[in-house]
Amino acid sequence: MYPNPEGLWESLTRRAFLSRSAGGLGGLALAHLLASVDARADERASVSGFRTSAGKAKSVICLFQHGGPSQMDLFDPKPALRKYHGQSYPGGSLEVHFDKQKGNVLGSPFKFAKHGESGIELCELLPHTAGIVDDITMIRSMSTESVDHESALRLIHTGRFLAGMPVWGSWVVYGLGSENENLPAYVVLTDPGGLPVDGERNWSSAWLPAVYQGTPFRSGTTPVSDLKTPSDLPEQARANQLRWLDEMNRRHLRRHPGNSELEARVKNFETAARMQTAVPKLLDFSRETAATRKLYGLDNPAAAEYGRRCLLARRLVENGVRFVQIYMKGQPWDTHSKNAESLKGLCATTDQPSAALVKDLKQRGLLESTIVIWTGEFGRLPISQGTDGRDHNRYGFSMWIAGGGFRGGYTHGATDDFGYKSVQDIVTVHDLHATLLYCLGLDHRKLAVQHDGRGTSLTDAEVTGARLVPALLA
Repeated sequence: MYPNPEGLWESLTRRAFLSRSAGGLGGLALAHLLASVDARADERASVSGFRTSAGKAKSVICLFQHGGPSQMDLFDPKPALRKYHGQSYPGGSLEVHFDKQKGNVLGSPFKFAKHGESGIELCELLPHTAGIVDDITMIRSMSTESVDHESALRLIHTGRFLAGMPVWGSWVVYGLGSENENLPAYVVLTDPGGLPVDGERNWSSAWLPAVYQGTPFRSGTTPVSDLKTPSDLPEQARANQLRWLDEMNRRHLRRHPGNSELEARVKNFETAARMQTAVPKLLDFSRETAATRKLYGLDNPAAAEYGRRCLLARRLVENGVRFVQIYMKGQPWDTHSKNAESLKGLCATTDQPSAALVKDLKQRGLLESTIVIWTGEFGRLPISQGTDGRDHNRYGFSMWIAGGGFRGGYTHGATDDFGYKSVQDIVTVHDLHATLLYCLGLDHRKLAVQHDGRGTSLTDAEVTGARLVPALLA
């Protein structure tokens, strides 16, 4: 039993206690990582006036595809590419990233067909996505401002070229607060094989308080580092440690009343302790039906790992998590060579689980309140790089969105005949952010924080011209 904090160990600092007890309190050291927002978030949002009466969505699941998926091979059929396959590009000048490897027109080797009542055309590599076309908004006219991976990733995640800005998940959590005090509000499901390009910057809260950044969950039995109590630590000793630490924190708070950082720290330590019970329950798929496991492809070796993370994403939003992101290792969609071969493997991995997520949310009545986004940072060129690859393209790419107030069974915008440039109803990354926030009941023009002497937001609308795109909404 530890002595009374007011007695023998009065002089022991919290820092010293943590250092001496590190083996047993690693889980509590997650305080700076947890994205559980304090209870005053709702009050702050109301006072700041950035919430609106619009918005059906409560949460977001982003299936992010690092590298830039090829729009003309997956979502945007272009007969002209087959017509001119192997010939010089007849459509004018192109912005080519790797100019020395510039080739001729590269037609898609894959067949396209119309699906659903909406008749949305998809590549044959996406049979499961074909089954949800009437639930998705297909945007074929996306554009961004960078042809470089890192800056394009920063643009779609933070709205800025430069590093050091909060990501969209952090802004969403800042605006909406937390729904479950036992879990982080922002969770990242990383690939067991490694981190994506740009690593942890993909989910950084930057200069927003650390409670708004993403908390990575890994695959396996230990999804969060140091959350589990060490096996050699007795249960009573653990309880004593927690009680001792709680008292020291509260005593420190009494000496510094009104310190919001201390108050938040106490809450986050409490959340970390509660996660020790909540997280293992989330990872227990034994209560999922055989049909659900099969739906996500858990019996399919190619899709099983990605499927487990998609299923976990559903369980997370079902339990009040606001923002969930699923990432793949590196930048697998960066098909500079062996484009067709690479796409076959990538679609085998992601198609079934991605579609299953939308189907599962819908049958559980959660799709209306959950936005599912499938996108990369940019697209690919209509010509070959070398003999069988495709180079980067910032002027046109495709993505799809389902649920949360977005318009199902709808195709928005168009690229030119070769799929190079968006030419009709163009949607910028900033427009996407503005519309996403709107569906969550947040005004992108008002969701701002004073930083560097000015009001800074995700869209920075006065500079970027970000606008809501009503045609995307149901």
